[in-house]
Amino acid sequence: MSRGLLRTKSIDALIAASENPHARLRKSLGLWSLVALGLGSVIGSGIFTFTGTAAAGLKYEYPSIFKAPVLDLIVSGSNAVGTFGRPGAGPAISLSFILVAIACGFSALCYAELASMIPVAGSAYTYAYATMGELFAWIIGWDLILEYAVANMAVAVGFGAYMNDLLDNAFGFHLPAQLSGPVFAAGKITGAWFNLPAFLIILLLTWILVRGVRESANANAALVFIKVTAILLFIFGAAKAVNSANWHPFMPNGFSSVLGGGAIVFFTYIGFDSVSTAAEECERPQRDMPLAILMTLVACAVLYASVALVLTGIARWDTLGNDAPVANALKALGYNRLRLVVTLGALLGMISSLLVTQYGQARIWFAMSRDRLLPDVFSRVHSRFQTPHISTWIAGFVVGIPAGIWDIGTLGDLTNIGTLFAFVVVSLGVILLRRAQPERPRGFRAPWVPFLPILSILCCLLLMLSLPLETWVRFVVWLVIGLAVYFLYGRKRVALD
Repeated sequence: MSRGLLRTKSIDALIAASENPHARLRKSLGLWSLVALGLGSVIGSGIFTFTGTAAAGLKYEYPSIFKAPVLDLIVSGSNAVGTFGRPGAGPAISLSFILVAIACGFSALCYAELASMIPVAGSAYTYAYATMGELFAWIIGWDLILEYAVANMAVAVGFGAYMNDLLDNAFGFHLPAQLSGPVFAAGKITGAWFNLPAFLIILLLTWILVRGVRESANANAALVFIKVTAILLFIFGAAKAVNSANWHPFMPNGFSSVLGGGAIVFFTYIGFDSVSTAAEECERPQRDMPLAILMTLVACAVLYASVALVLTGIARWDTLGNDAPVANALKALGYNRLRLVVTLGALLGMISSLLVTQYGQARIWFAMSRDRLLPDVFSRVHSRFQTPHISTWIAGFVVGIPAGIWDIGTLGDLTNIGTLFAFVVVSLGVILLRRAQPERPRGFRAPWVPFLPILSILCCLLLMLSLPLETWVRFVVWLVIGLAVYFLYGRKRVALD
């Protein structure tokens, strides 16, 4: 039985399945389209919020063991429960962004190698199938379904609130609370009927995704261009108001605060892995996939560090601990036009993030269905658009309806633990493939194997342990449900082949 559970699928078989004319996706993405996908996923509104939080520091409360990070519970036990503070990194938050980019680079290099070797939809799910076997592939696929869905539910809810606020500020009009708020929040009924903006934006993006990958990539590229332009306008427009005195002391709370700030901003980098979900639709995957993944990471690091330097230059670092530090700093300077540009950039950042994540989610379902772990309907390809249209529409409603009903902000950490788990699997996959198939051609080779992948795994595990115990409980429950589905359905279907 264990041999069947750990049965791997050869890379040649995975590639052959992707070339089946009845379940083949159109190859239409070049390097810059892939980079735009990466930037669209990574750069969201977090660049305008986490920067200030990490610079100013924060106070946080762990009222119970379920709210406390697992690592704190291991080290301090019951003493981890209570109210704590994390000193701000100050202007040195720019260094935090660079250090985190280096840490993420360990995983990015591993993704780059596997994406160049296995140019097939499915990302970490497919890599797990080729290296660790069917059971592990199912676990990571089930994990990615949760990661992508919960991430977009949270962003869609945030988009609804942001859009309503923008309408109110710009036009003096806003949707009534009954049509713009969650039905349930903090376990209570709010009186709202449905979060209509959150639902409609998901359906609009779903329609675009069904129309074709080129059309989706073009729409994303336009959104990315506008939001990167907004970021650059902030960097260069606000630079003239920089007061260098605000940068002194540059590291007010020592180097440990720089590391603490890195733990806060780490999750602003999550999303570069979404590039690998497009491998099957890439025209030159062996060359372009590694370049796109690494270029995404470098570009985001430069933009993040630049925003951090300018923000801490136009305002004292200890005044940035609020929900909208960039907008509030510009308001204090009287830069209201630039503030509007930043607001629009944040809004478009959410839209492009939603678009790319919905794209990636449908490809995960498509790959699992093609391997017969999910029903065949998920791998049907539209005869005209050559997209997995049924998977895309189902994914749209799976995300859109909960986003219209629940306030799912409390589930945000599930995205983080799911992504980090995927990073661990990919890093381990590089080590296993180097041992099992050392002579197989690789369009890109990660350096210093196995030391670099091991370092990536250790970094990810440390960050996973920094998440609350309740996140681990929810994650384990989701995996248990997934295992039940696998043994009752997926495994039996595969066994019929």
